[in-house]
Amino acid sequence: MAKTLTYFAFLFFSTVAAAVGDGHTFSRNLSPESLGLKREKLSHLHFYFHDVITGPNPTVVRVAEAAVTNKSATLFGGVAVLDDPLTVGPEPSSKLVGRAQGMYASASQKEFGLLMVMNFAFMEGKYNGSTLSVLGRNTIFSKVREMPIIGGSGVFRYARGYVEARTYSFNVKSGDAVVEYNVYAFHY
Repeated sequence: MAKTLTYFAFLFFSTVAAAVGDGHTFSRNLSPESLGLKREKLSHLHFYFHDVITGPNPTVVRVAEAAVTNKSATLFGGVAVLDDPLTVGPEPSSKLVGRAQGMYASASQKEFGLLMVMNFAFMEGKYNGSTLSVLGRNTIFSKVREMPIIGGSGVFRYARGYVEARTYSFNVKSGDAVVEYNVYAFHY
């Protein structure tokens, strides 16, 4: 009996010691307040995205393609990297408020459907230094395209929401485009 009690005592204390270990934990629950998060708010941002493929300073560059890309009516398999200016108005000379940085891939064989992976990096006012991350499908010839906001940084930490994209102008010959964005983001 004493042996059994000793065995269970040893088992119990070694389990407790293993659980306590060296004080490191993998996860724990936190309250939003412990991170300084207060009330969640909804922000609406409006700007224009300038996708420039031609000229001496393109903001979009194709970086990869599949063997079928140039034979495909939708450029299926093409991948481009972008660093597009975001402005208050549709004119390229309008006030710069940020940049869209990321990439897109032609991901549809039947229509011009892009997989968009980008950050809106803001450089104006209270949003300076903050980002919103967008990941979604963009069927560029649809009147309105909706893509989800999957996160953010700075003012937009813990962001979620969506963006609506509408083509403002598109040059069929060059491929250059100006796209109007309405952004709706929940954040703290």
